Amino acid sequence: MTVFLMLVMCLGFCSNGDEKRLKFRAFVNVHILLKHLMFSIADNLENVSQSIKKAESEAGRPSGSVALLPVSKTQRPEVLKQAYDLGLRVFGENYLNEALDKQKALAGLLGEKAYQEICWHFIGPVQSNKTRAIAEHFDWLQSLDRLKIAKRLNEQRPSTLPPLFVCIQVNVDEEDSKSGIQLDELGEFASAVSAMKGLTLRGLMAIPKANADSDIQRISFEKMHTAFQTLKKRYPQVDTLSMGMSGDLGAAIGAGSTMVRVGTALFGARPPKN
Repeated sequence: MTVFLMLVMCLGFCSNGDEKRLKFRAFVNVHILLKHLMFSIADNLENVSQSIKKAESEAGRPSGSVALLPVSKTQRPEVLKQAYDLGLRVFGENYLNEALDKQKALAGLLGEKAYQEICWHFIGPVQSNKTRAIAEHFDWLQSLDRLKIAKRLNEQRPSTLPPLFVCIQVNVDEEDSKSGIQLDELGEFASAVSAMKGLTLRGLMAIPKANADSDIQRISFEKMHTAFQTLKKRYPQVDTLSMGMSGDLGAAIGAGSTMVRVGTALFGARPPKN
């Protein structure tokens, strides 16, 4: 039984019970389960952090050279509150409407001052009718792959906010099912994006094809690292190569990733998306 199912059962028990004794018991059960959830995330965070450190060491890279982006899609605001209490201040979201609801709820849970400490990354595909909300409510966009989207974000970024940090998504393995530009399009695309005052180009993002053959996987990661190094030479502000997830972060770090996006290994199995 998942923690979330147990919470729902306890809350239902509380609402259906007529006696104060039963309601109090349900309240205690919910409290215990929330404490369990916090300890689970704490354990997972420690495990993920150690995996990153190990990969950095094996690659001969300095400790702390790879950032962790917790991917919180489909997780409830209460779960993010637990993560915040453990020191996490950055979250990645894939689904815009869900993310906006979550941001509002989390601001209520934390208070506005604490909420302002959070840095939000949008990492999912971007539709034209979603650009204004992304421009207004996120600090980063990691999945930029169309000039039309870049122009809209640039125009819609509020002047009261700093430029939106963006990573260009590259479809490194040229998969039909994935978003992203082709590597040979990167130079021209990056030049156009870097000229937009409402955006700041920070780097590249990729989701290489899952492959059991580590040598083939490494080739894709190394292609991205080569492109990243070339981009850095042209644009001094470029410092982010976002690649690697729960199942392949070691290989990604070995190839030069500076940011890994981790969801399941940190938060556990995702609850169903409503």
